Amino acid sequence: MKTKDDRQNAHDMIDHIFHDLLPVQGMAERPEQVTLSHLMLDALLSRSIALCDAGTGIGKTYAYLAAGAVFHRFRTSQGGPFQPILISTSSIALQNAVIGEYLPTLSAVMLSDGLIAQPLSAVIRKGKSHYVCDWRLERRLGQLDLSKKNWKAGRALLSLRERLDLDGVSHLSNYDRERVCVPRTCNCKLVTANAISLAFASRQKLTHSVAAPLPTKPKDGFVGAPKCCRYLAFLEDCETRAYTFQICNHNLLLADAIHRNTGRKPILPDACAVIIDEAHKLPETARQMFGTTLEARDIHSLIRSLRKEKFLLAAESLAELSAPLLRLMEQPYDAEKSFQNFSRFLAAPTRNLHIVQKQLHGLLSKPAHRQLRKLSSTMELFTKENPGLVFYAMEDKRGGTMLCAVAADMTAQLRAALWNQERPAILTSGTLAVGTDFRRFKEETGLLADGRVTESVSASPFDYKANCLLYLPLHPPEQAGSGYFDTLAAEIAALLDACWGHALVLFTSYAAMSAIKERLAEMDLPWEVFTLGRNAVHTTQEFKNEPGSVLLATGAAWEGFDFPGDCVSLLVIPRLPFSRPDALKEKKRAEYPDLRSFIRAVVVPEMQIKLKQGFGRAIRTETDTCVVAILDERAAKGKRYSKDVLAALPEMPVTGSLKDVAKFIQSVKGPDYFREASA
Repeated sequence: MKTKDDRQNAHDMIDHIFHDLLPVQGMAERPEQVTLSHLMLDALLSRSIALCDAGTGIGKTYAYLAAGAVFHRFRTSQGGPFQPILISTSSIALQNAVIGEYLPTLSAVMLSDGLIAQPLSAVIRKGKSHYVCDWRLERRLGQLDLSKKNWKAGRALLSLRERLDLDGVSHLSNYDRERVCVPRTCNCKLVTANAISLAFASRQKLTHSVAAPLPTKPKDGFVGAPKCCRYLAFLEDCETRAYTFQICNHNLLLADAIHRNTGRKPILPDACAVIIDEAHKLPETARQMFGTTLEARDIHSLIRSLRKEKFLLAAESLAELSAPLLRLMEQPYDAEKSFQNFSRFLAAPTRNLHIVQKQLHGLLSKPAHRQLRKLSSTMELFTKENPGLVFYAMEDKRGGTMLCAVAADMTAQLRAALWNQERPAILTSGTLAVGTDFRRFKEETGLLADGRVTESVSASPFDYKANCLLYLPLHPPEQAGSGYFDTLAAEIAALLDACWGHALVLFTSYAAMSAIKERLAEMDLPWEVFTLGRNAVHTTQEFKNEPGSVLLATGAAWEGFDFPGDCVSLLVIPRLPFSRPDALKEKKRAEYPDLRSFIRAVVVPEMQIKLKQGFGRAIRTETDTCVVAILDERAAKGKRYSKDVLAALPEMPVTGSLKDVAKFIQSVKGPDYFREASA
């Protein structure tokens, strides 16, 4: 009976947080958010797996943090052993927001109300390459004459004596970063008197807690710190009871699971629950983690290692034979280029690597030898046919292309890695379901037959009927027509005129984006037109700073970009975001009796989810107003995918008239909007 009462008390606490405590901090009460937090808490208490599709504006981050904090308190009251809650996300921005904004606010209100005795605390966990190795740092500094080095880069290097996290240092070159980061095998031998005090100070830069100031003696924290460098001291600190939440990305979450399944030392501590935010990215991350990837930087890194060890002929021959492949991989990612576009350039460098291995056997250092052996086996894998693997190309973190090989069906691996651990899990995102259907996501993640799975869809609280207008032209540009891009550019220009600029245009390929960029440039538009390239942060900031301007974008811009206010008052989607055929799709196609079944079960749901992600760039706050224009002829009224498009989007008015578009903008925007657009 006591357990039942405690569970009810836990739910009462959720109500108290959202109805009484957070509103005092200026947060609006959102019934959908409270309901979502209750559903998440239920999943944690019943040790189930909750799939939570949460629309834009719900406030899912506070929902799962509150549920997690209350669950942690409940476990403590039941006498359970201390274990942190893991939060896995795919973006650094969200990790920083959780640790620097959401959690401090929640912790403060719960602490002041007496719901918790100690502040909630969290630490961000990253892979080794994100941290400084003290021994390598001092070695690198000893090799340099800082007076001859770029002063910003030199200052960045010196600052690492007081910082452990490399991501927090500006102007650090990639070359220096690779030479001072913690290597795969950490043999750091630098033990100095100040290493421990610096490690201790670094805790403030890596974590957030609203607790009292850190104690001044190392013995009060960082257990065993005198034995090791700052990085190892940090790891030991993460194994203590200091943190309620440990935050990582999907890659590290899966790497830890792989370690556990293969009998290796875990990377993360045993957790009482896992919360996976931005969960729609989990399947692609799993494909990378369970498969094999080849990036341009892998080849460049080996070339540098060979040069460093004075094997210049081997380095130059590899550089020369890899040049055609590297040039292609380092171009901006183009979804229209398949794996076959790259694989034909693999043979020559692969043969060269076999020769280098034989000639330098026993001559290389152990790290360089491991590097050579790994790259050689990877490239050989990509040059041979293997019916058990699927080969494909995808965008890398630098905006180029990486090659991937993965087992055709990874669901068994995901079940073994994540779902067989019998700990409760929350998976949340705004794009897990199509309508109320989670089938596609469950198929990809191995959860289709798992009886512990619960599902919920929380609709966005935004008033799309009043604040949004969907424009589907009566006579959309015909892609098969010879003047398609001319017609498309004219349609976009007419929309810009009706909305006074303030536009984001989302393309499905770089080729289409370039074609429209050229045509808009010839029209002498009154608004600045930006094109999103590799320097995304710089370009998006320029776009925000230039009122009324237009941003042409593709790739990663379909999700994760945040443009609240009037900045994006017109969202244009020229083509529906159908994924291009590739080896993964071909393998999946074989599981269905006919092409139509495959398209309805796989291709269309994937398009709808991608469309939802793109649509999410339009309305970011309760007061945002926007026109969304879909110019694909297949989305027009009565056409093949018209109903699918409408089913994927919130209910809102639909028009085919540019006059209605102009009238809508005139009705929802204030005088400043038109003034800044004409300035």
